[in-house]
Amino acid sequence: QVHTVESGGGLVQAGGSLRLSCVASGRTFDNYSMGWFRQAPGKEREFVAWISTISTTTYDDSVVGRFTISRDNAKNTLYLQMDSLQPEDTAVYYCARHMSGNAFNPSGYDDWGQGTQVTVSS
Repeated sequence: QVHTVESGGGLVQAGGSLRLSCVASGRTFDNYSMGWFRQAPGKEREFVAWISTISTTTYDDSVVGRFTISRDNAKNTLYLQMDSLQPEDTAVYYCARHMSGNAFNPSGYDDWGQGTQVTVSS
């Protein structure tokens, strides 16, 4: 069983940066691919980034070149470095464990954290 807790969100001006962290408890963190999703008010949860157990990565087109997903298995921690933030990046960001299916579909994930709010002002 893995439980996740996100942190690192906040208020930032457009063009700024934030680094999100997701600490996963449990001894099996390094056995699973992990993902970041986000959900803006009134919108569905959407895929942001995914990382495999060997740190292969994939990103949504909207964040390519601006966001970087990484993991530190020794610390049971997943990261999302977000640069060149824009107002449209404003959302609650969640990490989760990828269990099945394609990386872009949230239904294939479990152990969702409580989320961390990211607000980007223009």
